[in-house]
Amino acid sequence: MDRIFAALSHRIASWAGQPAAFILATLTVLVWLVTGPVFAYSDTWQLVINTGTTIVTFLMVFLIQNAQNRDGAAIQAKLDELIRAIDSARNDFIGIEHLTEAQLERIRQVLERECGDDVTHKLAIERLIERR
Repeated sequence: MDRIFAALSHRIASWAGQPAAFILATLTVLVWLVTGPVFAYSDTWQLVINTGTTIVTFLMVFLIQNAQNRDGAAIQAKLDELIRAIDSARNDFIGIEHLTEAQLERIRQVLERECGDDVTHKLAIERLIERR
């Protein structure tokens, strides 16, 4: 079941990000708008678009979240492998994605202090920009 859902969510999330999906959604709204006078802008006419968009939005939230969870886990595994493979890297960083927000913030502050002051950071960023 997990494989079927993962494959389905990946395909739908990929398709939903394509121009064709946007065009289809736009055409659906345009058809709905054009039919307004035909149905005298009735409550049922409004309910059709409201119900349709609510259902699509509800389902897409879960599909896109699943795709993002898998992508995030894959990226994290790749980063962990890079940390593990590089001799000078600190293996202590493997798995830090499981820490709390406060713990991650403390680590970030320590790393920034190790890298130097704000002037050093600013100069490094300016050098990077100049390379472009």
